[in-house]
Amino acid sequence: MPKLANISGREAVRAFIKAGYSHIHTSGDHAIPQKAEFPTLSIPLHKEVARFLIKTQIKRAKLTEDEFERLLKK
Repeated sequence: MPKLANISGREAVRAFIKAGYSHIHTSGDHAIPQKAEFPTLSIPLHKEVARFLIKTQIKRAKLTEDEFERLLKK
């Protein structure tokens, strides 16, 4: 199974919260996590989020894919 496959929006938001982000609000079907000194993220709350969207948000959060995978498993 490829890395970052079958991740729901809610799982992704939980992982970013574990990385220090706060879920400040939801806009439509997107969660908006925010962390001081970092760009605000926008995560679609879909059953399965496209890998390229997850990868983009991981880069914006200045995390590696491995760090994100560990946060998902915590």
